[in-house]
This record gives sequence, C-alpha cells and structure tokens, in this order.
Amino acid sequence: MAGSDDYFVHESSYVDQPCTIGEGTKIWHFSHIMKDSRIGRNCNIGQNVVVSPGCVVGNNVKIQNNVSVYTGVILEDDVFCGPSMVFTNVINPRSHVERKDEYKKTLVRRGATIGANATVVCGNTLGNYAFIGAGAVVTRDVPDYAVVYGSPAKIRGWACSCGLMLDFEDAQDGKQVANCSCGLSYIKRGQSVALAE
Repeated sequence: MAGSDDYFVHESSYVDQPCTIGEGTKIWHFSHIMKDSRIGRNCNIGQNVVVSPGCVVGNNVKIQNNVSVYTGVILEDDVFCGPSMVFTNVINPRSHVERKDEYKKTLVRRGATIGANATVVCGNTLGNYAFIGAGAVVTRDVPDYAVVYGSPAKIRGWACSCGLMLDFEDAQDGKQVANCSCGLSYIKRGQSVALAE
C-alpha cells in the first residue's frame, strides 16, 4: 500500500507530485496520476487508468479499468466512467503537428454515466445525470437527464437521477411530467428536462 492514511494507492501505480487526492479514494493496479491533477474524496480509480496533468475529478467518481482522463477533462461529483471508455482532447490530431495549446475542454456534469467503450469527442458537455450508452460516440452536447446511444449518439429517452427510465405523460400547458418510482418528479419542455420543484 502506498499513499497516505487518507487514501489508498496500489504499489504498482504512480502518483506524480504535486497533486491532490481526497480522503477515502482508492487507486488500483497500474494506474498513473499525473502532476497538478485533483481527485476528490471517495473515488474509485480502476486498473490501468491515467489522469493527466491539470484534470479535475470530483467526489465519489468511479473510473473503471482502461480509461484515460486527458488534460481538459473535468468530471464533477458522482460521475461514472465505464470500462475502456474514451475521452479525446484535440479535434484534429496529427502525429507530426503539436497542438498542446489547442486542448478542448470536456465537462461531465454531476451524476452523469458514460457506458463501456463509449467515445466522448472533446469540446462537449455532458449534462447532469446524462446517461451515455455503451459504445456510443458523443459528438455534441448532451442535455441533463438525456439517454443517448448510437454513432453518432442521439437522444433516445430520459432517465431519473436514480438511473430508471422516465415515461413522460402527454403535454399540459406546454410541459410534460414524469414520476419515477423512486419518488422524484420531472418536467420536460422540448428537449429540456428538470427536476420538479
């Protein structure tokens, strides 16, 4: 065991300094946390994960095996990154052209899930509690609570923050309502869904 009394780092992994790792976080086999990255509390960083310089990972984030979180990526609290999903950070990469000053920001908002083997093209925002299906190719912003899959990914439905699909009733006064079995209710207007107040 490496790290400190506050977090766990497997002995096969590397943590470059300076960086910040929150209490209760676990970093498993063959992973590399690079300098100037920030990882929050109670995260689970799987096997063979890279967190590149300057990346921000919120609290309670789960990054499954074989994921590279490249510079420019921000993961807010409660994000789930499935096995072997892919982030990019340059729109038009060429091996012989250096574009480190052109990294695009990718923002994954609170509670979003990215399924196994999905690809998220840089410069996009995945909304709060968005659900990206396995193998999807995300080429544009994804709204809050949207369920997207396919290549390119398209909106196929909506999901509660608990992960269950939402079934919106017919529109009344220009809005639709869905009630989840977990007790939460949502309002949909066009391609926008929000938690009912």
